[in-house]
Amino acid sequence: MRRTDTARIALTGSSGLIGSALTRSLRADGHEVVRLVRRPARAGDEVEWDPKRRYVDVAGLVGCDAVVHLAGAGVGERRWNEAYKKEIRDSRVLGTAAIAEAVASLDTPPKVLLCGTALGYYGDTGTRAVDETAPAGEGFLPSVCVEWEDAAAAAHEAGIRVAYARTGLVVAREGGAWGRLFPLFRAGLGGRLGSGRQYWSYISLHDEIAALRHILDTPSLRGPVNLTAPEPVTNREVTASMARVLRRPAFLHVPSPALRIVLGDFAEDVLGSQRVLPARLLESGFRFAFPTIDRAIAAA
Repeated sequence: MRRTDTARIALTGSSGLIGSALTRSLRADGHEVVRLVRRPARAGDEVEWDPKRRYVDVAGLVGCDAVVHLAGAGVGERRWNEAYKKEIRDSRVLGTAAIAEAVASLDTPPKVLLCGTALGYYGDTGTRAVDETAPAGEGFLPSVCVEWEDAAAAAHEAGIRVAYARTGLVVAREGGAWGRLFPLFRAGLGGRLGSGRQYWSYISLHDEIAALRHILDTPSLRGPVNLTAPEPVTNREVTASMARVLRRPAFLHVPSPALRIVLGDFAEDVLGSQRVLPARLLESGFRFAFPTIDRAIAAA
């Protein structure tokens, strides 16, 4: 929502890295943020919901101009096994269905439902650059992303503008993948992962929040929108940039077999290559504050 207006915006995942930053940004500009929480509401800015039961206290969404849905089990939080893969899927698909059905049931629905999804939709693209016109890839994460986005069907059918923010690796010291990398590199324990030739599509936390707000403010943006910097880089280039910006050595190498032992099935996605471009963001006039990896890391 624009800084010159005031709006009521509901948000899931408000305690996460992106959600907490988005909440601060919106409130700083005078917007009312209603946080959906997985327990009985304790404050005036809270609304209860339970994604597993597909329950939302719909009364708390009345009067909302927009709903931003960011909640989901962390992909990199734990070693992947079949049980955790089910949790990853269910937290996204059931949660999105619950939110979509809730907003669709309102007499006056919000103008936009913005769902955070992921670049995992494209799978391993190797050295091939892809944008929003590319089809889904193959494997666990692409299949989850397809179901995840399809779960918003009720909102589509109700005539609500639905956008999917397919987010890359967020460069931030507070959490996510980079939240784990920064301490290692500062300690001189950083290095490339696997071959280092795999592409990483990243975005600074500042640009992530700005892009989410840009989608909310841009009626022409619906469907998938890639939230990633315009210049994807290889893991080897990330390693060199981290060493350069932090002024620390980065000579270590974590071989692929070791990653598979530690991460389980998730290792295949860490070692996979995603060279994804933000075509729709750029076409809609968005400008990145930190478009290069050095600037994104320095900003964090």
